[in-house]
Amino acid sequence: MTQPSPTFHAEAFEKPDGRELTLYGLEPVRVESEIPTPGDPVQARPVMRWHPLRSEWVMYAAHRLNRTFLPPPDYNPLAPIREGGHPTELPRGVYDLAVFENRFPSLTLDAPEPEPFPNVEVRAGVGRCEVVVFSQSPEGRLADLTPEQMTLLIEVWADRTTRLAATGKIRSVLAFENRGVEVGVTLHHPHGQIYAYDHIPPVQARLLDSAQGYLEKNGRPWLADFVAGEREAGLRVLHDEGAAISVVPPFARYTYETWVLPTRPVALLSELSAEEKAAFARTLKDALLRQDALFGVRMPYLLTVHQGPVGGDPHPEFPLHIEIYPYLRAPGRMKYLAGTEQGAGEFANDKLPEAAAQELRNLTV
Repeated sequence: MTQPSPTFHAEAFEKPDGRELTLYGLEPVRVESEIPTPGDPVQARPVMRWHPLRSEWVMYAAHRLNRTFLPPPDYNPLAPIREGGHPTELPRGVYDLAVFENRFPSLTLDAPEPEPFPNVEVRAGVGRCEVVVFSQSPEGRLADLTPEQMTLLIEVWADRTTRLAATGKIRSVLAFENRGVEVGVTLHHPHGQIYAYDHIPPVQARLLDSAQGYLEKNGRPWLADFVAGEREAGLRVLHDEGAAISVVPPFARYTYETWVLPTRPVALLSELSAEEKAAFARTLKDALLRQDALFGVRMPYLLTVHQGPVGGDPHPEFPLHIEIYPYLRAPGRMKYLAGTEQGAGEFANDKLPEAAAQELRNLTV
C-alpha cells in the first residue's frame, strides 16, 4: 500500500481488462471482493485533428459511441459489485473514493499514430481519461461528502495531477464534474472525471497568458489582487474561510456562476498546505450546498478545477481556482448557449453578479 500523504491512504490495483484502479480512504483501504470490470477490453484509438481557424485540437474517439448510456435502475456500473449482480467497476470494501481509467477514453497514453488524412493535420490522441467516484452510495451528491471526505477529494485531485505529470507525457490536468441530465450526464452515481492532455488546452492557455501579462504589468499575481479586491468590495463574496473564499465573479457569464479560490496564490492543488486544503474543501462544500438551496432542486452544473501547467517550468502566476457553472438561470429556466455565446464567444447574462451573489449569500445551508 502506498501513502502519498499522511492525511490519506491509497491502494492501487489492476482490473481484469488491464486498466488501473486506485482506492482512496481516510482510513486504511480494505477490499472484500474481486476486482471487477463490466465488460471486455475496449480498443481505443483516439485521434486529434487541428482546427486551423480556431488554433485548437479536436478529439475523435469512435469507440465512445458504445459507452454506457442511462442504464436501467438495477445496473449501476459505478456502484460496488454485488453478489449475483451485474459486473461493475468497483469492488466491495472499505474506502471513500475511487479512481479508475475510463473504459471509453477520449485520450490514451499509448494512442497509436494515425494514418495521414487529406487536407487536415492529424496526430495521436495522447493523454489520459479517468473517472473519480465520489462515494460508494449511488444516491448522494458531491455536496453530501463530509468536510473530511471533501478534503480527501482535494487530496485525490492533487495526487492524480502529480501522478499524471510523472508520466512525462502530460502538460495539463483538468478535473471536472458534470451533474444532471441537462448537461449530458449518462450515469447518475455521484462522480467526476479527469482529463490529462499532452498540451495546454485553449482555456488554460488563455488563463496562463493573461496571468503572465498581469504579473509583468503589476509585479503581483492576479489572484492576490482579485481576492483583496473582492473582500474590500464586499458585494459578491459568498463565504470566506480565511484561507479560501467563494465569490460570484464580477464578470460572471452564468447567472449564479460561483468561483472557489485559495487566498494565497498557487498554481496547483498540491501546493496548498493541509490547512489550506481543508479550508478549500469547506468552501467548495458550502458553494455546492448554496446551488441546491437556491431553487430547492438539484442544480444542474458543470464544475471545473483550473490548475497550472505541469511537466515543464513552474508557473506560480497561474491562478488555481474552481469554477461552477449552474445551468438554471431561474426556477425551471435553463441557460442555453445561443448565437452570441456559441458563434461569437461572448456571453449574455440576465442578472448582475451583485444581485445573484446577494441571493446566494442570503441562503441558509
